[in-house]
Amino acid sequence: MSSTREGQHPTPLATGTSLNAIVIGAGFAGLYMLYRLRKLGLSARVFEAGSGIGGTWFWNRYPGARCDIPSMEYSYQFDQQLEQEWEWSERYATQPEILDYINHVANRFNLRPDIELNTRIQAAHFDETQSRWKLGTADGREFSARYCIMATGCLSSANLPAIPGIDRFAGESYHTGRWPHEGVDFSGKRVAVIGTGSSAIQSIPLIADQASELYVFQRTPNYSVPAHNRPLGDEEQASFKANYRALRELGFKEHPFGFAHRMRQDLCSEATAEQRQQRYQEYWERGGLQFLGAYADLMLDKDANASAAEFLRQKIASQVDDPEVAAALTPRQVVGSKRLCVDTRYFATYNRPHVHLVDLKAAPIAQITEDGLIAGETVYQFDAIVYATGFDAMTGALARIDIRGRQGQKLADKWAAGPRTYLGLASAGFPNLFFITGPGSPSVLTNMLPSIEQHVNWISDCIAHLQESGKTRIEADETAQETWVEHVNEVANATLFPVANSWYLGANIPGKPRVFMPYIGFPSYVEKCHQVVANGYEGFSLS
Repeated sequence: MSSTREGQHPTPLATGTSLNAIVIGAGFAGLYMLYRLRKLGLSARVFEAGSGIGGTWFWNRYPGARCDIPSMEYSYQFDQQLEQEWEWSERYATQPEILDYINHVANRFNLRPDIELNTRIQAAHFDETQSRWKLGTADGREFSARYCIMATGCLSSANLPAIPGIDRFAGESYHTGRWPHEGVDFSGKRVAVIGTGSSAIQSIPLIADQASELYVFQRTPNYSVPAHNRPLGDEEQASFKANYRALRELGFKEHPFGFAHRMRQDLCSEATAEQRQQRYQEYWERGGLQFLGAYADLMLDKDANASAAEFLRQKIASQVDDPEVAAALTPRQVVGSKRLCVDTRYFATYNRPHVHLVDLKAAPIAQITEDGLIAGETVYQFDAIVYATGFDAMTGALARIDIRGRQGQKLADKWAAGPRTYLGLASAGFPNLFFITGPGSPSVLTNMLPSIEQHVNWISDCIAHLQESGKTRIEADETAQETWVEHVNEVANATLFPVANSWYLGANIPGKPRVFMPYIGFPSYVEKCHQVVANGYEGFSLS
């Protein structure tokens, strides 16, 4: 489906620097937040550092970039006509198609006039005398608003590793999260990829198609299941659209990760070895992240998880010809404790003679040189280096803004030992400041679109309540916040999610506190948010 792409000139912004609300970030969250604020009749503006809208899908343009949630589910549900009119071409949409969709939404609802691109917010300070947020841009302008809403994204702050000599390399350097918009041609080049997370697993097969030599530098191998991507037929789309309401409801009421299907209730611990093998094979053939839902106890019971992990290890061995390479590619951690990846011919790529795997645990990178790098005692020469080293997840983008609440308290200081929020929506000491899918909410452990819409709807309804009741200020209570933080950790510790050093805990960022950031269980979280409102915004102070 065609739509306006970035680069076209939007309607000029309305004048004035004093607004009802300011939203930071123009991805899925920022666009829908603007839509809801307009519905409330409020003056609002979205500020976006990039030159186009789309958030994650504007920046992540690396080869093979696509969603790991089925396209039909990874979409807005606030407008039924939008649901029915948009046609997805594949089971898992590519980055360009998702960006087309986002631009279509911006055009369809005429959102561009209130979006300012190429504008980075550097500071957001709360003025207690006026109960307003004062925001400063990188180019020296100032704005103020009653409400400040962070739609900065959970995976938007690219993590470039602190490797000695990283600035010395004279060849081409890329980060998967900041890919050139014009694309990159690796034909005939010697290429290094550092990292084997999701973006590497998606991009490595396509980079290998072009490069004359490809070296993959791996610190920790990852589990990955096949995508089994395919075109979406007309009948399949029509069937899904005819049942959208019921399917969306499943995500909100039944599935712990917000997916549009029922979660199995049977336990691996009660199945025979033959039944387990058959079930895992069934889910392997389905493909995608559903694999972790093969049994209800895979993320609760170590023995159950171990059986699933062993199945995946056997699949790696069956796809990689060289036993030593297969062994190096085989993870040993609990499956799911690091985000499960979804791939297309990733493991088979290592059967190609020009693709080489380097185990960084055996030979760590000592330094980047002008023409390559040194790992262990081996000197490598490259024409290009690709850093597939992920993001400073959930808090990284917020940390780049000087956010100060009551009495000048810095959010960075308050969160020095780890993020502290109430419901992932607000933080004590920072009135009228909202986070969309912030730490302490389900966010990255869900289908992000339902999570985003649930948060935006809650924030919009909250602001409407304040307007109707003549209130100008809402702030999370410290006690409610601390109780919630304890609850988030209690729920996480009852599962296997926190047992590995993953970006869920910030373990990929040197010096970042090890705190499990997402809340586990979307339906129970949604119910808690409903209860808070029903009890008069319990845990918040309104004034």
